[in-house]
Amino acid sequence: MTGELMPATPDIQPSRLQITRNTNPATPPPSNELVFGRTFTDHMLTIPWDAVSGWGTPEIKPYGPFQMEPSATVLHYAQTLFEGMKAYRDEEGKVTLFRPDMNMKRMNNSARRIALPTFDGNALIELIKRLIRIDKHWIPKEPGHSLYVRPTLIGTQKAIGVGPPNEALLFVILSPVGPYYASGFKPVALYGTTEFVRAAPGGTGAYKLGVNYAPGVLPQKSAAALGYAQNLWLHGEEHYLTEVGTMNMFIVFTTEDGSTELVTPPLDGMILPGVTRDSVLTLAREHASGKNKLANLSGQLIVSERSVTMKEVKTAAAAGRLVEMFGAGTAAVISPVDRIGYMGEDIHIPTGEDGMGPVSRPIWTELVGRQWGTIPSEWSVPVTE
Repeated sequence: MTGELMPATPDIQPSRLQITRNTNPATPPPSNELVFGRTFTDHMLTIPWDAVSGWGTPEIKPYGPFQMEPSATVLHYAQTLFEGMKAYRDEEGKVTLFRPDMNMKRMNNSARRIALPTFDGNALIELIKRLIRIDKHWIPKEPGHSLYVRPTLIGTQKAIGVGPPNEALLFVILSPVGPYYASGFKPVALYGTTEFVRAAPGGTGAYKLGVNYAPGVLPQKSAAALGYAQNLWLHGEEHYLTEVGTMNMFIVFTTEDGSTELVTPPLDGMILPGVTRDSVLTLAREHASGKNKLANLSGQLIVSERSVTMKEVKTAAAAGRLVEMFGAGTAAVISPVDRIGYMGEDIHIPTGEDGMGPVSRPIWTELVGRQWGTIPSEWSVPVTE
């Protein structure tokens, strides 16, 4: 998990951690008042880096503003990347993280892509655990609530000029969040945009960079004005499906021989390698191989990472072979889709009585069970006992 570092510079060292407690801690708000990404805990983690000294002293200190030079490279060239993960509390009060090693691997890959320093992912996980232990009382006790963890790395060099920065800052903040679907699953409508493009071959679509997200705001507003919840990002003249909003995408077809095929686009450099995406694929493949059968999922399941065009989706829908479609990501876990607006018409997608489909429902049940600890799994990494 350790990335490629410049020779003879120290990596992140948890043993050097310094802790300054917040002397004026806030009172966590009632869980029913939480809005995703608007409330933050009392403390944050910061770790500076420079090209000469390497990674500096980690600090856990009161959450608050940074002091930054107006010439900092992050402000001019978008040298910033981030991760999104969650800490969960089970019924006995045990707190866990879900597959944090995957986030660290992706974070290092993103850092390499924009010439920011890489680091020992295991060391950062240990420091994140220390931060969560201090602020664990911010995790709401109500079912479905969790603590969103946002590690971020930015370039802070005090000079204007495009190039690898000689200074950077890694920081982690925490935000208590409620369930994405507080009142039950609500399938979303997508707009198959042919005007905007999320990513292109050879670009940065496969990395979790800040620069990938701001350009999606205007297309999101455009889709909302047309009555759709999110964009379905299409690519090329063939209109290949890539992602759904800020989530990975899955489609379920019935094949000609009556089997069920779960399809997601391949990691071709344009698709973000989502942790939830990988988890869905792993669970589906374990079911298909007989290693770990998912409850209430019957019949032959084929799992494919392959390209899908809107022509295939339209043809399958007309033939009654389109079973379901859903997005997958950290915030929503599974987000079912009930229609796609495309070239002036709506393609309707089946959904179950509760909004989910016959494949997404058992996968969601298994995945959430592993996240919350009701289903034992090595993916669940203890933070507290």
